[in-house]
Amino acid sequence: MTVSIGDIKKLREKTSAGIVDCRRALEETGGDFKKAEELVKSWGFDKAAAKEGRVVGAGLVETYIHAGGKVGAMVEVNCETDFVARTDEFKTLAHELAMQVAAMDPASVEKLLKQEYIRDSAKTIDQLVKETIAKVGENIVTRRFMRFELGA
Repeated sequence: MTVSIGDIKKLREKTSAGIVDCRRALEETGGDFKKAEELVKSWGFDKAAAKEGRVVGAGLVETYIHAGGKVGAMVEVNCETDFVARTDEFKTLAHELAMQVAAMDPASVEKLLKQEYIRDSAKTIDQLVKETIAKVGENIVTRRFMRFELGA
């Protein structure tokens, strides 16, 4: 089956997967965009699982202060190299995690990862992290966090 460049580009924009993976997924699903999207995501989760045991020695600390300044959060998110720690994808993930902590007040990192993502109820925080692992190609670990609330 011949896949159009437009379809490949559309799938790439939606999933951030590589061109070859997008083409292969569209070919394997007979051009079914929805199935191809699911296939690419599953490949990403497989890649994330393969990176799970790697040592994470770099990363960053991200903060988020909710409007009004009454609630804030600070998270430490680690990755394998400082190169990835400086990418927009990694910074965005760290910011989203800080917002999640401020909004949902999880009791532990494990409970944070199991929570429904505040921006997309169809996925969990763990899925969000794994999607980022698939994009950046390195293991990512949420090490710790702290939530602050005025008067608490």
